[in-house]
Amino acid sequence: MKNFIINLLLIILIFYLNSVENVYYLERNLNASNNFFDSFNFYNGPDPTHGYVYYTSRQEAFDWGYVSYTNNKVRIGCDSWSVSVGSGRGSVRIESYESFDNGLFIFDLDHMPSGCGTWPAYWLCGPNWPNNGEIDVIEGVSDQNRDQTTLHTNDGCSMSSVSSNSFTGQWATGSNGQPATNCYVNAPNQYSNQGCGVFASSNTFGSAFNNNGGGVYATEWTSSFIRVWFWRHDSVPYDVRNGSPNPSSWGTPYAYFQLGSNCPSSHFKSQQIIINLTFCGDWAGSTFGQDCPGLGNCNDYVKNNPSAFKNAYWLINNLAIYKNH
Repeated sequence: MKNFIINLLLIILIFYLNSVENVYYLERNLNASNNFFDSFNFYNGPDPTHGYVYYTSRQEAFDWGYVSYTNNKVRIGCDSWSVSVGSGRGSVRIESYESFDNGLFIFDLDHMPSGCGTWPAYWLCGPNWPNNGEIDVIEGVSDQNRDQTTLHTNDGCSMSSVSSNSFTGQWATGSNGQPATNCYVNAPNQYSNQGCGVFASSNTFGSAFNNNGGGVYATEWTSSFIRVWFWRHDSVPYDVRNGSPNPSSWGTPYAYFQLGSNCPSSHFKSQQIIINLTFCGDWAGSTFGQDCPGLGNCNDYVKNNPSAFKNAYWLINNLAIYKNH
């Protein structure tokens, strides 16, 4: 009888510990009502991706109307009324003061920047790039209608062993036409700094995303994996809406990156949250002729057509950051 009771208690303890592992607690909820921008530094330097952009200081961003709190939402936009001068079109890049080594990040937004020449992104990045990794959750260019979620690392991180049954998206293809599953920024048979990227389904990016009323991106990052889900606002799980997220109940993510012997979790450290909008540059500039035929040179187009960027803004409901234990 004694052994039976001990075994029963062990089973209960194991069940409890397993259930606790899936419990997330809200650490911070960044939104308009708690001064969203106070959690971020406004990066005011040259664009690392060589975009045609001038990243404003905090004071400039507020004074010039690029950022605001509108109807209890957070708006982050750009100059859509002036012909650009100097380094490029005025815009914003914010980087969180806090850095992270894991967590659950739930990003709820109604609108993201769209239009020819735009290159918006919501991502996480560690210091001394690429040695501490980069996790691009939302990224794309011009009129792309599918989000691309990508990891960028130094050497020694591959997703070639990840089962296609573990996610619903599609691998991007490398320069050799094969799936780009090597996260190393200088991987052979992939484009420069391509990383390992997964495309989500249609209507998850740009004007298509906006026309559907936006949606919610959830990114879970542990020592074992990084996985990402997307939901339209009319299909957000109940546990997410009520602030008690349980990723184990969400079904298959659209992106799944396994961490372990194939890619040690040490590739991702001290990540800051970054939200930005640049123009042209290494990606949007190189594909501009294909993405936006007949509009000429990307920099010239962005410079001389301010009204083309009236829809180049983020409209954010909140960014909820959860921790395990």
